[in-house]
Amino acid sequence: MPGEPVGRERKLKEYEPVTVPFDRLSRDDLDRLDRLKAVHVTKGHSGYVIRALTTAGVLELSQIRLVLEPKFPIAGERLIDWLCYANGQGKPDEELRDWPIGKDGYAGLVPAALLHECRLLLRRGLRRAYVRRQRVDTSLRGRLDLEAQATRCYGTVDRLHVQTFEYEDGGWENLVCGAALTTAAERSCDPQLGRQLAAAARDFPAPARPLDALALLSRGQYTRLNSHYRAAHAWARMVLGGGGVTDLLDPYGFGAKGLLLKLDDLWEAVVRRMAVDAAVEVGGRRARSKGDYIRTSGGFGERPRPFRPDVLLAFDPPDKKGGATRFLVVDAKYKDYARKNVSREDRHQLLTYIAGYTGPGHQPLALIVYPAPHEPPDHVLEFNGPRGLLGRIKVLGLDTRTDPASAAGPLREAIAEFAGRQ
Repeated sequence: MPGEPVGRERKLKEYEPVTVPFDRLSRDDLDRLDRLKAVHVTKGHSGYVIRALTTAGVLELSQIRLVLEPKFPIAGERLIDWLCYANGQGKPDEELRDWPIGKDGYAGLVPAALLHECRLLLRRGLRRAYVRRQRVDTSLRGRLDLEAQATRCYGTVDRLHVQTFEYEDGGWENLVCGAALTTAAERSCDPQLGRQLAAAARDFPAPARPLDALALLSRGQYTRLNSHYRAAHAWARMVLGGGGVTDLLDPYGFGAKGLLLKLDDLWEAVVRRMAVDAAVEVGGRRARSKGDYIRTSGGFGERPRPFRPDVLLAFDPPDKKGGATRFLVVDAKYKDYARKNVSREDRHQLLTYIAGYTGPGHQPLALIVYPAPHEPPDHVLEFNGPRGLLGRIKVLGLDTRTDPASAAGPLREAIAEFAGRQ
């Protein structure tokens, strides 16, 4: 067990433990850690044993500061590429290459990304639109609010309750940005970044309650007139606690003066997009129909859920030719399979997929994709039984030192090879 660190900060990597004295964690701290599910806490002989899971970031507690470091180190300027890719955004601007990893760790990149996109909006000029306003005036301008006039002014005409439409920058697009910038400025642990966020927030309108912006995001519609707000809103959603793709960020983390990245979820989102894009290039698609998934029957209690791999790709037979749709499972594993054998559980899981999705005469194949920050070795596991070949699992490592488009090369090749075999 690691020795007791000196000072207030506790650093630990994924699945590594650290011991914290009992008097350094309050009941509120324990409740928060239990709610976050970012670490596993147990009682030891000399204190609480905190073991990190697959979450990275910084979490400020009452007496200590937890710094959760990833087991697969990714440079900050590279991590933003992967975050943008997972969110379906274009390649980030070259200015992002100068982003430092400050007190907020990897998580500090999200407020920095928000600031960058909002500055681009300000440089372009905020979108203005007609916004409904309720006001009290001495002359009639707009539409008279009859209900308010009768119930609040009792018929007097010296003060008129009117409804007007003002051409201003108070539309929902700008309100979302203003709310996110204000929230990020208040909670950032980096003083310089906090000042920059606060300065930018003053140039945007903001709702009275910042979290109301999440409702605006859920109802908002994008057109060609406001589509340039999408990138800023993607980061705003993360800061405000709405999560990213597949809840990339834990919504509680930033509220506790830290922002937590679920790196396994990030990896799944990246691999999912890579696999679907590669399949579309060779005529495939992502399988989405309920009938496409393996189901079980005959269990007790509630209905068993279908087997849902991370990505299920479908390749329909060519036109004017017979045959059945072929399926390929791509499973994202946030594990160090460059130096370790594929676990028994993962082998069993992938063989179940192969048995369920491989049709007669089709190649029994599934793919495992893992992060490889060093030279990524690829290998194939072949399973044979008394009746012959059971299946093949191709284990692919993607180089996290490069950008997602370049790293996806081995996965594209494997999917193209599968698609080319009829």
